Amino acid sequence: MISALLLVGLVVAAFVGFNVGGSTTGPAFGPAVGADAISKPAAALLMTVFFFVGGWTLGRRVVDTLGRELVTNPDIFTLQASIGVLFFIGLALFVGNMFGVPASTSMTAVGAIAGLGVARNALDWAVLGEIATWWLVAPVIGFWVSLVIGRYFYARLHRIIAMERTDGDLLTVDRSGAVPVPRPAETTTRRELFGVTTVIVIGCLMAFSSGTSNVANAIAPLVGSGALAMNPAIVLACAAVGVGAFTIARRTLETMGSDITELPLTAAIVVAVVSATLVIFLSAIGIPASFVVIATMSIVGLGWGRATRPVSVPDAVRGESEVPVSVGGLAADEAGGDEVPGIGEEEPDDIPSAADLFDPGTTARVVVMQNVVPMLATVGAYLTFRFVPIFGF
Repeated sequence: MISALLLVGLVVAAFVGFNVGGSTTGPAFGPAVGADAISKPAAALLMTVFFFVGGWTLGRRVVDTLGRELVTNPDIFTLQASIGVLFFIGLALFVGNMFGVPASTSMTAVGAIAGLGVARNALDWAVLGEIATWWLVAPVIGFWVSLVIGRYFYARLHRIIAMERTDGDLLTVDRSGAVPVPRPAETTTRRELFGVTTVIVIGCLMAFSSGTSNVANAIAPLVGSGALAMNPAIVLACAAVGVGAFTIARRTLETMGSDITELPLTAAIVVAVVSATLVIFLSAIGIPASFVVIATMSIVGLGWGRATRPVSVPDAVRGESEVPVSVGGLAADEAGGDEVPGIGEEEPDDIPSAADLFDPGTTARVVVMQNVVPMLATVGAYLTFRFVPIFGF
């Protein structure tokens, strides 16, 4: 029979997974829903399936890192401590949503566990140092890869990927045979079908990457405490994510779908591929990664690369990049001499300046909050686990 305390732990873990599903489904499938490629229920179903695949495969490596390797003595993960850690993760999600900035659940989970480890003198500083190093390196890699893409390859990618949806349904169901078969509608073009397929595949890739990293945030403390085995814990987290994807994620899907003009389809795909690839790599080596932070720096890098095409790097650093983006020199050869659509612009002939591509003030606010929220969780967890008598310290 499940004890009352374990039941509370399962409920809190499910609450964290529920919020993860609500906050990550929009970024993963918002472009697909906004392009009328799939419906919201279909997006939620794909999110649930591929999150589970990511969590079941690479995700358990991150669970081991957070639940067993980050602390030198896993016995400190009592049920009370596990519930406390999960509480701080859930609180971080709430605070981030209140400020309109999605908090990094991975960074917050590591912070809360680190606070527990310091309070009990059981933190493995070497493991924490490795995690922190990758947290610094991965966003920088995402920034520079996206910058290079934006500076040299964005125009070519845009011509390949960009699409306009025709009126009517994308697919029809052929019921002439024994088994109904979906086929492209008569009005559907090959370019449209390719673009729609691309955004759906990218959404599945993002859902998979989210599962590899975020499943640990909901269950690592319970697994580390031995109160719950790995496989049932993963199933619990993924089921909770699915509930969140089918319920509260509908609003984030609407937001991401309606706001897609602020980040065109081509830019959204570039950011998603770069960010998801880095997250999957980090999860494969057991490092909990923040998709939000990496994606933010990828967006900035892509915008910076697009904005500085006609100027040299030293001029860009000195802030002399307010020249409207045009294509010239080597870039003109790669783009075929055509003008390139700017990020946030629908018409290729309407070319933005550097200031139009990303707002430094908004970027600074997002980056600051994404670091402040995990810090609050770390300090709060340390003070709680160190001085609150109910935790036995």
